[in-house]
Amino acid sequence: MKSLQTLSIIVPLYRCSSSIEELYRRLDAAVSPLGIEPEFVFVNDASPENDWEIVCKLASRDKRVHGINLSRNFGQHTAITAGIDEASGDWLVVMDGDLQDQPEEIPHLFAKALEGYDIVQARRALRQDGFFKRLGSRLFATVFALLSGRTIDNAIGNFSLISAPVAAEFRRIRERNRSYPQFLQWLGFKTACVDVHHAARTHGTSSYTIRKLIRFALANIFAFSNRPLVFSIGIGFFFSGFSFAYGLYVIISHFLGNTVPPGWTTIVASIFFVGGIILAVIGITGIYLGQVFDEVKGRPLYVISRRTRQPSRPPNKPSSSRR
Repeated sequence: MKSLQTLSIIVPLYRCSSSIEELYRRLDAAVSPLGIEPEFVFVNDASPENDWEIVCKLASRDKRVHGINLSRNFGQHTAITAGIDEASGDWLVVMDGDLQDQPEEIPHLFAKALEGYDIVQARRALRQDGFFKRLGSRLFATVFALLSGRTIDNAIGNFSLISAPVAAEFRRIRERNRSYPQFLQWLGFKTACVDVHHAARTHGTSSYTIRKLIRFALANIFAFSNRPLVFSIGIGFFFSGFSFAYGLYVIISHFLGNTVPPGWTTIVASIFFVGGIILAVIGITGIYLGQVFDEVKGRPLYVISRRTRQPSRPPNKPSSSRR
């Protein structure tokens, strides 16, 4: 395990104007005892507040602050990708900007990394999110495990420490449906978890609405598994078998002289039910085709409109020519 040398701290920002300066001060105080050179990479994901102006002020006072302003809102996990692409540290920390991820926990992540781990993820021992967000997170973990065959810990979020080799491999992943914690799990490096204190949100409100959370959960399921397609095939075979069995029953009943009572309502209900199943299967297939369509366009994951400065060394580009 190589020694700690330089550290990049990546923080995606959206409606975090009230917490940025406090976050910066606490980050500086937390990493100073580590004896390493930090780089603070703040990525403004087109926040409607004055996040970018605050980052520019910090950058004018401290050359270690590197601000990136995206041209529009690309989403939190894409903003994380932009920060990792630009970061130059031997180690990288990713954390949220609302102060629920505590900067004071970073030394604990480093201590674990020095035991020989390339990825150290922070596990929120006691989540301070609202009831519905915690409930939704548990439901997502359950459904995701069912549909993907992979278990996830809903207490683990974006807060993590990764080594430069992990970051280099992460940059090669250019899929449009992005989930930073899931990508770390997929990469498969030696990983550890550390229980951390998760603070209650004291500044602003979460930008994740119920609708956004559901959309993000579905995007993750379809991005990491093709089991919904397998399930749709199984449903199709089930109803085909049921229809075949019912047809045999009607034929046998006819030859045995039994009268099958007419049931117009039952027939109509069955048609609508089976039609709904067919439309659902077509919809699932369409989602996967839509994802393929988005990927083959080859558009960049994000667009940077401004930087507070050029990186100290050229940004780490993905090995693929696609950006």
